[in-house]
Amino acid sequence: MVLKTLDQLEVGGKRVLVRVDFNVPLDDGAVGDDTRIRAALPTIEKLLERDAAVILCSHLGRPKGERVPALSLEPVAEHLSSLLGREVAFAPDCVGPTARDAAGELAPGDVLLLENLRFHGAEEQNDPEFAQQLAELADCYVNDAFGAAHRAHASTEGVAHLLPSAAGLLMASEVAALSSVRDDAASPLVVIIGGAKVSDKIGVIESFIGRAASILIGGGMANTFLLAQDQEVGRSLAEPELREQALDLLERAAQAGTEVLLPVDVVTSTDLDAPDDATTVSADGVQPDHAIFDIGSETVRTYGEAIRSAATIIWNGPMGVFECEPFDRGTLGIATAVAESPGYSLAGGGDSVAAINAANLADKIDHVSTGGGASLEFLEGKTLPGIAALEGGE
Repeated sequence: MVLKTLDQLEVGGKRVLVRVDFNVPLDDGAVGDDTRIRAALPTIEKLLERDAAVILCSHLGRPKGERVPALSLEPVAEHLSSLLGREVAFAPDCVGPTARDAAGELAPGDVLLLENLRFHGAEEQNDPEFAQQLAELADCYVNDAFGAAHRAHASTEGVAHLLPSAAGLLMASEVAALSSVRDDAASPLVVIIGGAKVSDKIGVIESFIGRAASILIGGGMANTFLLAQDQEVGRSLAEPELREQALDLLERAAQAGTEVLLPVDVVTSTDLDAPDDATTVSADGVQPDHAIFDIGSETVRTYGEAIRSAATIIWNGPMGVFECEPFDRGTLGIATAVAESPGYSLAGGGDSVAAINAANLADKIDHVSTGGGASLEFLEGKTLPGIAALEGGE
């Protein structure tokens, strides 16, 4: 895979449309977590150093083609201004006369943030006319939104074919790190997969059968594997319709020499809103009126042993309902084990990254990916439209 890089794009004195991932949480009209904004700063600053006028575009949330004031990017423009130490202008639309006028007034060194792309349904439809309207705002295009690279949208795929295009610094670093792990991971490789549903991650589990020494499964998806082995999971989230598929995955992994580890103990409660009822029980001792909300301490210890012996670690997805105490302990325990392991570590997915940040361990993880679904699909070997559009450049 050969991406055209920022260094290969002539940007001096030009307007550069940059697709960023500013899909950040907003709390009372202010940015709650600016991790994704900070991740885009190196590309923005490099373009400004090279005398470009920078036009930023992003989505925020899922407005489904409607103008939703609570999902406006205007607070992000204000926050970005403070991070850059310069004014960031804001356009109340991303296409049309308002956007064209705002882009036309830019001088080299200026920064403009366009309103939420997804206020237009044409964005997610990869509508050619919408892509053309975006392209008309600039002279060239940079995609730095790895987290949205698995979507064939107008701003991630369509516009790349209409302007001289390149990958931003974040995009390039993500592709390099993930390619290295996917294609040339040092052994033993340990893969940690969590999250709610097996159906979301069957592909990535399959892709590592025969390549990984161990696959450690947690979160709601582990319940489906336990259920498939005729264990009681009570009122836990599970996908009974995937029992046979779960058993097939376990059988194929065993035949290929990949060990699949499932929780040996779990934390249960009568309800997520009843933390005082939280009890750690063996994985085969779940009461019918309880639900599983986390992995137990013995599972954390067992998984930790595998993690600390790995040469390469890939982690995507939480081990439990990480947002609620005391059901965050399993995920935090895994985060600590990954940070302490001498192996190369790569973590992705919003909850995994949140756990790493909550435990102040980000500087001990070799690569923290900004993409959840994008990183999973890349590791599966799928073609990501936003990346494919940049291969070789225009």
